[in-house]
Amino acid sequence: MRYFHSICLLIIFVALSKCNDDIVKAFKDNEVTPDVISIIPDGVLEVRYPSGNEVKLGNELAPRDVKEIPEIRYDADPDSFYTLILTDPDAPSRRNPTRREWNHWLVVNVPGTNISGGEVITEYVGSAPPKGSGLHRYVFVLFEQPGKLTFNEPHHSKNDGKRGNFSTEKLRKKYNLGKPIAGNFFQAQFDDSVPATHKQLGF
Repeated sequence: MRYFHSICLLIIFVALSKCNDDIVKAFKDNEVTPDVISIIPDGVLEVRYPSGNEVKLGNELAPRDVKEIPEIRYDADPDSFYTLILTDPDAPSRRNPTRREWNHWLVVNVPGTNISGGEVITEYVGSAPPKGSGLHRYVFVLFEQPGKLTFNEPHHSKNDGKRGNFSTEKLRKKYNLGKPIAGNFFQAQFDDSVPATHKQLGF
């Protein structure tokens, strides 16, 4: 029994090491670090959309398939609070990111894994890259907060397009969020669903 237990622990350790290696490589190769966050997250955040699409460290997803709020999974302390961010560092394009970052979703004071129980500062909006702007990176970052916090940040509704020049790093430092515990990202480019999203946001 002790031998079996040791084998199980070794398998878990190898799997976690592989997971960590994957996110380090993906964040560095795609320059998510340093463009969004200076510290690479410890683990991979599980993100699945109602469309059935999963986020897999830089895979390409169509804007039409990420319009709805995704399901997010992660290991959490039920007595702790978390901050979840979805951000685009490539606004209006990766070549000319004058509005870096464009904040797509910001939920704070999330109790454990209950994201719907958190405080929504920025309502979710799916990817909507301008036509001809190429691929954009859409980055999820999760932090464990030092406790329940009071966030003094502008709120944005799903119809509010004034979300540019957000900074994950500045938010992290302002609220002492420390090292991100998990992250993930996908890439997307313009499709025929984008104009409707732009209209919703007042562009």
